[in-house]
Amino acid sequence: MSEYHTSVLLDESVTALVQNVDGVYADATFGGGGHTAEILSRLSPKGRVLAFDRDSDALANNIDDQRLTLIRSDFRWIHNHVLHQGYNEGIDGVLADLGVSSHQFDTAERGFSFRYDAPLDMRMNTQAEIKAEDIVNGYSPEDLERILRLYGEVDSSRRIAQMICSARDQERIVTTAQLDKAIEKALPKFAEHKFLAKVYQALRIEVNQEMKSLEKFLSGAAASLRPGGRLVVITYHSLEDRMVKNFIKTGNIDGVVEKDFFGKINSPLKAVNKKPILPQESEIASNTRARSAKLRIAEKGGEK
Repeated sequence: MSEYHTSVLLDESVTALVQNVDGVYADATFGGGGHTAEILSRLSPKGRVLAFDRDSDALANNIDDQRLTLIRSDFRWIHNHVLHQGYNEGIDGVLADLGVSSHQFDTAERGFSFRYDAPLDMRMNTQAEIKAEDIVNGYSPEDLERILRLYGEVDSSRRIAQMICSARDQERIVTTAQLDKAIEKALPKFAEHKFLAKVYQALRIEVNQEMKSLEKFLSGAAASLRPGGRLVVITYHSLEDRMVKNFIKTGNIDGVVEKDFFGKINSPLKAVNKKPILPQESEIASNTRARSAKLRIAEKGGEK
């Protein structure tokens, strides 16, 4: 499974998650199965794990364990599946590692990385209709600017959008190499890769509707937890981390504080760690993709 993806903050996240060895847990982002395998290793024969992934490639990593149910689904539907599996009173914990798997980055034809000359795809669910190619060639300059600015925090997002539109007027942009060439004159010297990473991140988020999925997931995860159950989330960029932090604090992704009659904040969750847990230097040295990871832990209120 390590060849497919190296799990980030593995011990820290699973230790925070598993508080009851007989409990029922959900791994909302199965990927290579690393987190799921670690959860199973800490559970008794009575324990159960529901795992989710929308990428058909990930399903090939299924673990032969009767305690595991692997479901092909976007994690935004987690609450529906928890209820469908019969856990109407809630489950003991939900874990989500929001990073793109190493397999997705390293499989050239998936089009997630500018390291390869490949089709502009970027779909996590390969059956989805919209590809990065459709966005690059079909979005208006204003919409391209919007997603580059919001999802990639790309400097000069308007100029980049205009350059893409000028290039596509000459010929349809269908490969990563064509996209890179279209904006190469705007790439800052000595920071080309960092800049391209932001552009590709913005397109990937839009293709997979990651922010909308995350918003629905957070609500669904909170609804799926029993009182005392834990939500454990690993984020990789400021936009998703801000959403998770706000939801834990206020019960909504915008961070708008709403209080009840007694002045209590209307949030189903309470933060366990006020500051995010970061990877150790040793982990970053062995897995550079861990360098931006942040781990947040929350617990659902109410009587256990």
